[in-house]
Amino acid sequence: MSAGASGQAAWRHKRSAAVNIDTYDLLIIGAGINGAGIARDAAGRGLSVALCEQGDIGGATSSASSKLVHGGLRYLEQFAFRLVAESLAEREVLLRIAPHLTHARRFVLPHCAGMRPQWMVGVGLFLYDTLGSFRGGRSLPASRRIALATDRRGEFFKPEYRQGFVYSDVSVDDARLTLANVRAAVSRGARLLPRTGFVGARRAGDMWIASVEDAAGRHELQVRAIVNAAGPWVARVAGGLPGTAVAAKLRLVRGSHIVVPRLYDGDHACTLQNDDGRVCFLIPFQRDFTLVGTTEVEVAEADSVDAISDAEIDYLCRAVNQYARHQVVPGDVVWSYSGVRPLIDDGKAAASSVSREYRFMLECGDDGGLPLLSVFGGKLTTYRRLAETGLGKLAQWFPQMGKPWTDHQPLPGGNLDGRAWPAFLADLFGEYPNLPTSWLADLAGRHGSECHAVLDGVDTVVDLGHNFSGGLFEREVDYCIINEWAMAAEDVLWRRTKCGLHMTVRQRLEFAEWFNERVR
Repeated sequence: MSAGASGQAAWRHKRSAAVNIDTYDLLIIGAGINGAGIARDAAGRGLSVALCEQGDIGGATSSASSKLVHGGLRYLEQFAFRLVAESLAEREVLLRIAPHLTHARRFVLPHCAGMRPQWMVGVGLFLYDTLGSFRGGRSLPASRRIALATDRRGEFFKPEYRQGFVYSDVSVDDARLTLANVRAAVSRGARLLPRTGFVGARRAGDMWIASVEDAAGRHELQVRAIVNAAGPWVARVAGGLPGTAVAAKLRLVRGSHIVVPRLYDGDHACTLQNDDGRVCFLIPFQRDFTLVGTTEVEVAEADSVDAISDAEIDYLCRAVNQYARHQVVPGDVVWSYSGVRPLIDDGKAAASSVSREYRFMLECGDDGGLPLLSVFGGKLTTYRRLAETGLGKLAQWFPQMGKPWTDHQPLPGGNLDGRAWPAFLADLFGEYPNLPTSWLADLAGRHGSECHAVLDGVDTVVDLGHNFSGGLFEREVDYCIINEWAMAAEDVLWRRTKCGLHMTVRQRLEFAEWFNERVR
């Protein structure tokens, strides 16, 4: 518990006997990574929190990222030094508090004619390393030049790519990182309202009266402050609030990714510069696959994005084929996903050049009370700092709120009792000698130290219950339903796990039928 969490704020969660309405300090709209991070931080500081999400936890943008915790090497060209330095500092924090969800990787950056000179790339990587050392030090290896012609990591590339660089960054399970923050918030007293849409709110005396709607109908909450963390829907939510105007203009940019059978051996990722100057990542994914992304296509409405377009698939295949010895074709794609990023419109012509900074809009009404805090922009990597900054803007309304604390407390599953990840896995394999080590490693990669709760009473595979294929067993599914708010088959197949990737279409359909019967 944080230093401030033991002291109770003036407005703890309570039920008003007169009007029979639950009362909270904060209503946070949106359980994407930003809303989840704010909920965790606020609950740990002693505030009473209600977190409202219209869909699944992290079910939109926050589970459709490139699955990286990184500084953003290309942002150096935009002179976004503060953003890069903050992101690299947060990279270290997340490695520390979520060791089960983060994985350090070396990224191979091939060099070719027509790119920036090698000396310039080297200087940029040196600056990237240096910025990463400013706050809290750097635990990852520094960048260096390599000869692709002789290095085993160069076997993937065409012969003309003879020189390159390697640098460090971190991959992450974005959906489970979001879920872990929600679970941490709930463990500290926050109330999650899943599959609950925000309808609107009005000021009534010294409280907001907020209306939300779930499958059972509409309900009202009394809250001291509202945080609009609805991501691509932030403007729509603002439309349900009186006297609210969205000051920051957003650009909605769809990022799409494809997954193909594994393109190369090794645990390293690749950073490729496409022929339009944009960057594309190749990242080892789920043991047997490679994740390729991302595109950046402007869209008018967040709701209009359902699936990747053929043009985007062609674009990503072309980005790979510019470098790879063995060509990738659209027929190789086994899975794809798209998400909309709400970026602050800074006037840049190209979507790839738009800032990934975040911004807040704080409104207090005509009388200077009842705050409404809206969140704009941001990136997965900096969600924790965004949460700290946002709560700092609300501090004057909650003088008993505790101090920042989230940079040192592990997220659920992240407490390894001082062990490094390989040592934790080795101990886990020893505890469950009758279970396949590869499956145990995957399970631990999802749940961390909390995998023991999933495995309680388990000795052999038979104890795991029905085998749905793809590494998914009944025991884990029940855990996801009971402890992780999984309410639909796709929540389990694609967000709580990625087991859907290892299953056939028929197996996924059969699982959906079983799941729907289970939760009925």
